[in-house]
Amino acid sequence: MATVNHNLSDYDKTTIPNAKDFRFGIVVSEWNDTITEGLWQGAFDALLDCGAIKQNIVRWNVPGAFELTYGAARMSKSIYADSGMLDAIIVIGCVIQGETKHFDFVCEGVTQGIKDLNVKGDIPVIFCVLTDNTMQQSIDRSGGIHGNKGTEAAIAAIKMAALRRDTV
Repeated sequence: MATVNHNLSDYDKTTIPNAKDFRFGIVVSEWNDTITEGLWQGAFDALLDCGAIKQNIVRWNVPGAFELTYGAARMSKSIYADSGMLDAIIVIGCVIQGETKHFDFVCEGVTQGIKDLNVKGDIPVIFCVLTDNTMQQSIDRSGGIHGNKGTEAAIAAIKMAALRRDTV
């Protein structure tokens, strides 16, 4: 979703299912942690604002964005998932364009990996990975002038958890 003229933190709470009965997993990349911590906070706050219970939010950290797919895959097969404790997983990361093709490979790998988890798995995995050209663009989207993509991901997670529940 384009961020021009759109605040990522805006949502109409009346159109979102109450999250009190849902459990969420969040996998957070430690790379570019000033950004990913802002995204985490946006997601966490939005989940709580929409009724989620703090104890029903599980956080795992991974070293970088590329490791998000493995983290989400393991989380979807963990004791949390086996006991029916997860209704959606959010992956949070930030990849900033550099001087080499590394950016392209990481972005492509993470995107395809998360897509594969959604196609093959039973738990929706929400993509909250910033792929910006500059650090300032990431700042602007992790609590800055464009709001917080983490908030937007949390709202998507709630809606997908409800879809999962209603179609089982």
